[in-house]
Amino acid sequence: MVGGEPVKYLNVDIATMKKIAMRTLLEGQPVWFGCDCSHQMARNLGLWDSRLFDYESVYDTEFALNKADRLIYHQSRMNHAMLFTGVDVVDGQPRRWRVENSWSDESGKKGFFIMDDSWFDEFMFEIAAHKSYLPEDLQKALALKPIVLPPW
Repeated sequence: MVGGEPVKYLNVDIATMKKIAMRTLLEGQPVWFGCDCSHQMARNLGLWDSRLFDYESVYDTEFALNKADRLIYHQSRMNHAMLFTGVDVVDGQPRRWRVENSWSDESGKKGFFIMDDSWFDEFMFEIAAHKSYLPEDLQKALALKPIVLPPW
C-alpha cells in the first residue's frame, strides 16, 4: 500500500512463537496465523494432529523428512491462514489450540477446529502479533534495519 507501513517479520523458534500466541490469547485477543493445513487433518471432525494417521504402518515405510526438509523438497508450504481463538494450557504448556477456519460452518465443528500442539510444531509457519505481546528483545529487534533476503 502506497505510504503504508511495511510488514516486518522476525524469525523466531517455534517455542517463542507459541509463547507469544499463548500470551495474546490469554489476554483475550485472537491470533492470525499461517500454516500448511493439508497434512494430518480430519476435516469432518475438525481436527489437526501430527499423529492423526499412521501412514508408516499402512505403507510399511518411514516418512523421515523433518520440517526443514519438507520445505526444501516442496512437501510442505504455507497455504492457509486462520485465527487462533483459544488455547488449552496444562502446567504452563499449550496442549491444543482452538482454531476458527474460513471454510464455512459446515466444516469442522461449526467452522471451528482443534489443533493438537504437536501439529503446531510441524505445520505452523507464522503468526501476526502486536508488538506489545513480544518479549523485550524482539520489540527492540523491530527497530533494527531489516535484512532483505533474496526470493530464491
